[in-house]
Amino acid sequence: MAAVQTLSVTGVDAVYYYVQDFDRALAFYRDVLGLKVSMEHSPHFAEFIFPGGEAFGIYKGDGMFRPGTGVMFAVPDVPAAIAALKAAGYKAEDHIEDTPACFMGFAEDTEGNGFILHKRKT
Repeated sequence: MAAVQTLSVTGVDAVYYYVQDFDRALAFYRDVLGLKVSMEHSPHFAEFIFPGGEAFGIYKGDGMFRPGTGVMFAVPDVPAAIAALKAAGYKAEDHIEDTPACFMGFAEDTEGNGFILHKRKT
């Protein structure tokens, strides 16, 4: 692998899980674990914010299911961070997700564990 300039990860914004059955997952986290829904952007997305500002969310994409890609590392510029990883030879997707709340870029660590480079819009 080529050397990569150190990225400026400033914290963990959120941990998300992609789900196969959104309604079932929402009921589990809301009704079984007692998490209060703080944001819903569509019938397939919910986020729960904790008192310390940490967030947990669930999302059902169009046919998309990625197990184990939940951690979102906050970066100042998602496309630049993805480009830096790819230039250094690490696995990262070209597509940047642009949602109502954030930008997300999907990548993998050296062991094949997925993670998300993330920037909130607000």
